[in-house]
Amino acid sequence: MLSREENELFTRVGAGTPAGEFLRRYWHPVALAEEFKEKQTKRLRVLGEDLVLYKGQDGEYGLVQENCPHRGASLFYGKVEGNNIRCAYHGWMFNPEGQCVEQPAEPPESSFKDRVRFTAYPVQKIAGLLFAYMGPKPAPLLPNYDVMARKDGKRKIRLHPVLDCNWLQPMENSVDPTHTTYLHFGGVGKPVHGDVKKEIDRHDFETFEYGIMKRRYIKNGGETFNLVNAHPLVFPNMLRQCHGREHYIQWRVPEDDTHTLFFQLFFTESKDGSEVEQAEYPPVEYMPPYKTPDGVHRMDKVIMQDYMAWETAGAIFDRTKEQLGAADRGIILYRKLLREQIERVARGEDPIGVVRDPQKNRLIMFETVTDSSRDA
Repeated sequence: MLSREENELFTRVGAGTPAGEFLRRYWHPVALAEEFKEKQTKRLRVLGEDLVLYKGQDGEYGLVQENCPHRGASLFYGKVEGNNIRCAYHGWMFNPEGQCVEQPAEPPESSFKDRVRFTAYPVQKIAGLLFAYMGPKPAPLLPNYDVMARKDGKRKIRLHPVLDCNWLQPMENSVDPTHTTYLHFGGVGKPVHGDVKKEIDRHDFETFEYGIMKRRYIKNGGETFNLVNAHPLVFPNMLRQCHGREHYIQWRVPEDDTHTLFFQLFFTESKDGSEVEQAEYPPVEYMPPYKTPDGVHRMDKVIMQDYMAWETAGAIFDRTKEQLGAADRGIILYRKLLREQIERVARGEDPIGVVRDPQKNRLIMFETVTDSSRDA
């Protein structure tokens, strides 16, 4: 179990908190590019901050604090001019860096606007997703992870309902293989993956350059362990998985301490390995609610079962009351690594997986092994 102080350390994500500052050292998906086909502004809440994302007339994006620093009106109602945004209340205009560039009611000779600057963050588009970096400058590179950057296949996006729980609950689930047998393969409710053997004889976890690699083995009646599954948890908040030719990443992005944005990006390899023309806007599947109107979780799909487990532990799971066993060593390793990275950031260092070398960022490939009858 954790102490109350340790639980707070890992779960609070606002600006100035240890975990919040750690998470701000990475790029996070915050919206879908296709949302801006028909509109120019969108309200967002990310890492406890209320923001407005907008698309400039030159196709670039800006991400700024929601409330105008003049009199507090929401910039969601602002007008986009060029790549700037003008407040609907008094006409103050700001550029994507948060610098005020125009104050219509001030004297022409006034330098007041030059002294007005507010919170703004860089945004980049890749694979139909819009990523934001909310940490100190200089920003690291947006990593070219394989699922995001490969060209020998097609992509699709799946947007899930917002999770009503803290970000750490789905992330710890990603290094908790025991739940697969009982939650997903018939221990609770209806089996969803058939009647094949689901028991795994050994689970291994080891840290690597980008996070934690998970490997699963079975004996097949002998003494030799055969690897049937391998895929990584990529720091800070990604699960990279594979089913045959289909590869995907799940991102669990903290909206605030008690809500989590959930994106999935899928990449399906072409059968012959040939390159495929990439769509500017990959198809998007907007997933329906996973709870009934009276709040009961559906249990007929894997991800719905996960939602139940994550959310019913509470908005922020009270880890002072948990009882961990030997099978929970993946969770223990994840917390150890998370603490180490939070401490690195506190010392002014980059945490694990931050990419600054362009040569290293050409294409970041991850190890994956899959036996689809056992993968989850």
